[in-house]
Amino acid sequence: MDWLERIGKLRQWTRSGTRAPHKPLLLLYALGRFQDDADGGLRYTAVEQDLQRLLIEYGPPHKTTPAYPFHHLVSDGVWDVRTDRGPGSPGTGVRDLRETGATGQLAPDLRAALRREPDLLGRITRLLLDLHFPPSLHGELCEAVGLELEPREAGWVSAVRRQRDPRMRELVLTAYEYRCAFCGYDGRIGAVPVGLEAAHVRWWAFGGPDEVGNGLCLCALHHKLFDKGVFGVGDDHRILVSQRFVGHSLAAREHVIALAGRPLIGPQPGSLPVAAAHRDWHAEQVFHGEPRPAAAAQPERGPSPVSGRPSVRP
Repeated sequence: MDWLERIGKLRQWTRSGTRAPHKPLLLLYALGRFQDDADGGLRYTAVEQDLQRLLIEYGPPHKTTPAYPFHHLVSDGVWDVRTDRGPGSPGTGVRDLRETGATGQLAPDLRAALRREPDLLGRITRLLLDLHFPPSLHGELCEAVGLELEPREAGWVSAVRRQRDPRMRELVLTAYEYRCAFCGYDGRIGAVPVGLEAAHVRWWAFGGPDEVGNGLCLCALHHKLFDKGVFGVGDDHRILVSQRFVGHSLAAREHVIALAGRPLIGPQPGSLPVAAAHRDWHAEQVFHGEPRPAAAAQPERGPSPVSGRPSVRP
């Protein structure tokens, strides 16, 4: 049985690029627990809060429940559920899952394959990460679910994913003149930029193209926060900051909250700005909550708190 093919074709709600990472998150969590205890089951009441936290942090902005993947993953042939009454899931009702002692576990054939093929766990993990999450979140997601990958597994590339365009990073950084589009950071060591990354607005895992119109040059901090839904880009190409973000330090205020309402820095004339369709996808599928009101007016050419270079364009 080709487990990679089966896991690559998990049944999920798909419409217009809608994110539905419920099953992938449950599988990643189960793989982490398998790595720790290959024979242990996951009783719903014991893991519900863990799964809910994963969905809140890495799932779509709208409200969701771990009961959905706990029940429905059975239909994909990679997951089994038993209750105190015997085999079979009681359904997607939270109360039913709790009161029947529902316990989930990777399917027996999959557990056997994971024992038989030591590198399979890493290959499945990499496939799930590649298909459902941006690279900026891969490392912390593994930490969140307790997965420890060998170096060769962490660098494994899925055979089923489409080929990325290696020119994407250079094209995007050039378009934005090697400056973070949010804060203006432009650090280098010699001639080599450091801490600058090409961020996909519509994630590559959800059909986002490798092109300038779907990219932003962001510093490492703002790239991570952009992919976590703290930042967005409005229709007027101004920075959105989620009202759900909380930070009381000077750094949080200067590098996040104060950016609300500022125009993007770039791209330079002749380069495509972020396309409306990609901005809309990010707003619907990644950005959390409502945007904060624009921060107090800043000087037209005021220095960036990070780089000392102009933080907005005239």
